[in-house]
Amino acid sequence: MDRLKVFTAAKIRTMDLGRPEASAVAVSDGRIVSVGTLETMKPWLRRLPHEIDDSFADRVLMPGFVDPHTHLRLSGIYMGLNYVGPIDSTDPQGNRVEGFSDRAAVIDHLRSLVDRRKNQDLEPIVAWGYDPGMQQGHLDRNLLDAISTEVPLWVIAYAPHIVYTNTPMIERIGVSSESRIHGLGRFPDGNLNGWFIETEATAVASRPVRKQLFKAGFGLKALELQGQVAVASGVTTTADMIYGIESFGREWDDHQNAIDAGLLPLRMLMVPFEVRLRKEFGDDFLEFYATMKAKATDRLAVHGVKYVNDGSYPSMTLRLNFPGYLDGEQGLTGEVPWPDMVERMLPFWRNGIQIHSHANGDETVDMTLNTLNAMQNIAPRFDHRFTIEHYCISTPAQAKRLAALGGLASVNPYFVHYRSQIHSESGFGPDRSETTARLGSLVDAGATFALHSDYNLVVAPMHPLTAAWIAVNRLSADNETVVGPGERISVERALRAITVDAAFVLRKDDVLGSIEPGKYADFAILDDDPCEVKPLNLKDIPIRGTILGGEVNLAAEN
Repeated sequence: MDRLKVFTAAKIRTMDLGRPEASAVAVSDGRIVSVGTLETMKPWLRRLPHEIDDSFADRVLMPGFVDPHTHLRLSGIYMGLNYVGPIDSTDPQGNRVEGFSDRAAVIDHLRSLVDRRKNQDLEPIVAWGYDPGMQQGHLDRNLLDAISTEVPLWVIAYAPHIVYTNTPMIERIGVSSESRIHGLGRFPDGNLNGWFIETEATAVASRPVRKQLFKAGFGLKALELQGQVAVASGVTTTADMIYGIESFGREWDDHQNAIDAGLLPLRMLMVPFEVRLRKEFGDDFLEFYATMKAKATDRLAVHGVKYVNDGSYPSMTLRLNFPGYLDGEQGLTGEVPWPDMVERMLPFWRNGIQIHSHANGDETVDMTLNTLNAMQNIAPRFDHRFTIEHYCISTPAQAKRLAALGGLASVNPYFVHYRSQIHSESGFGPDRSETTARLGSLVDAGATFALHSDYNLVVAPMHPLTAAWIAVNRLSADNETVVGPGERISVERALRAITVDAAFVLRKDDVLGSIEPGKYADFAILDDDPCEVKPLNLKDIPIRGTILGGEVNLAAEN
């Protein structure tokens, strides 16, 4: 070390159980050298040239927040499309786009888009953002045919697990009632209803509109915009949880180029989607990991493997145990058949590659736990960090079984606030909606868990302090009703779930998640101490930016 830089603060909340508070942190070469006070670090300061940075002397520093499940680049695909979602959104230039209150408003908007096409070519109208829970029900072929039987209509849900199409679009895609594709939706009489559900079917539906989806430069533009969102939210590390969905090479290059250009002030872990990994590399997937390991840096690396094993919570396509959905829906599994799951996961398990298993519904959680149990019986492992992703609808018994098997959970808590009241009446019923994201049960079971956003593919922000606020208070959207009060957790445990425990889920707790010597100098800059404000005010703490590897990134408003 040639020189130290010392950041002082009104308080440093370290998330190190042994030394939880400090007022100064010394940094060199992007890593933490010493934590404490200017007085306690004098042995370092006497030996090395140093500068004292008092820029944050009246602020609070915390470890940079870790959101272990996002889709930052993928959001760029959708942000450039015709928006039909229920909340205000943002276009690729960062401009505000107004949302639509209900299905009728969406249909009127689509009709206006068709009307503008008169006497023009019949290129498909491609739209994103529809939310069947918030906008009063699904779209289908009949509803879209009522808008146009000439112009192809292609609408993907906000949580992109369903594509809705009309007859001209179905014909353009090239499927019929005789087609046998996993996730091809049908009316009760067997005729196609215009739905394409989950990854296999949505991939088929996307072929005729690839040029509109994957526009030149969309990935880099998206990463630049979402990098700004991350800084404003205090996030310094995240994981892209479906790497390879478009192209392993282009996705990696976009992230590397964004980092090199200073557009993406984040540490990124790229988690390959197993189905795409198998299709591209077959049984040679281990060679892919070896190749990517050689390319890894402290800012960009491949990590683990991702399975998608059921549908979406907001799209109401997840899998439920008895008594099922309010209106008799079934939900859908992922494209890997559940009976094949042990065989598909075992090669990764045996080779020490961490498995992340998407499971939104309790039936899927059961299947995932059964799979984990089977693999432990075949090839017992310690510290495998097998992680259930989302873990939205579950039971206390499942939490205890997860802990007993040594598994982890990466939980989306945002639905508790943003959707529990919606899905009490639509989809899941009051019992399951109120106990979405059973964090108290995970604490009781002794399981380690993280909180994530799934941003920007669900109707919720990427804002870890909001995730913590929801986990602690469990207020529904009316800001009055507490749902599942026994599933509330402490502020301390919620903060761990967005820092050191989230780093543990990504197998990075040795270098991330707390402010300790040797770890990366990644911090969130706050106005107030989350441990001292009222729990109801957690989400309202102003965030001034981040420090990544000792380099300051201020939020745009500053």
